[in-house]
Amino acid sequence: MDGIKIDVESNGTLSIVHIQGYIDTITSPELERSLQNLLKEKKYHIVMDLGGVDYISSAGWGIFISEIKDIREHGGDLKLARMSSDVNEVFELLEFGNILQSFPSVEEAQKSFAVKK
Repeated sequence: MDGIKIDVESNGTLSIVHIQGYIDTITSPELERSLQNLLKEKKYHIVMDLGGVDYISSAGWGIFISEIKDIREHGGDLKLARMSSDVNEVFELLEFGNILQSFPSVEEAQKSFAVKK
């Protein structure tokens, strides 16, 4: 698959961003626009469904990290779900688990918002 496909699903206060393809320097601006649009709409509870993502470059990881402070200052969070083993390997190597939570499924990521007070 060339490029990236992004579908945003919002229900109430929770938004799920379904991503397919590659997140690199060419495709990351599209992901950044999608995330910025959610923040403009004051949607701060975000799950990134990475089940269809084969590769994330430093530009892609930077988008998630750069917005997390603003999201959390508004009482929200950004959580990652369904990372492939290759994507998860880089996530672990970069120690992003200290900054972002990841979950094996979108459902588990969604439930984690309900638990957090």
